[in-house]
Amino acid sequence: MNELKKEEFVVNAIKSGTVIDHIPPESLFKVISILGLDKILSQVTFGNNLDSKKLGKKAIIKIADKFFDNKEVNKIALVAPEAKLNTICDYKVVEKRVVDVPDDVSGIVRCVNPKCITNNEPMITKFYVVAKKPVSLKCHYCERIVEQEQMIIL
Repeated sequence: MNELKKEEFVVNAIKSGTVIDHIPPESLFKVISILGLDKILSQVTFGNNLDSKKLGKKAIIKIADKFFDNKEVNKIALVAPEAKLNTICDYKVVEKRVVDVPDDVSGIVRCVNPKCITNNEPMITKFYVVAKKPVSLKCHYCERIVEQEQMIIL
């Protein structure tokens, strides 16, 4: 039987689901929150401040039996534009994709301008992406710029 070294960290593999990798450590809990992972019944495993050759430090989330739609992937891209999604089926990675910040975003982010019509009338928010790293958005209605650290994800 192989014995693990004390410094090795073991996380069970998932049979099917999604692994979100290369999350900036400071964005881990924001990703968990915006995806509602704190409320699901599936197994969720995460690690933070893990060593990464690319980022120096990174976070990772494994979610059993959960696959993300485009709106959820766009939410991830807005708070962790460097993230990568790995789709797992039967313990194997069947798809790898880098999240991509879309050119425009609707119904995902709240405008920070309290006088914006979207905060005073029942309507869907709409933003244009003016920068992808760090993410910066411009409101379609009031033209207010929303920086990544100001974003309120709906």
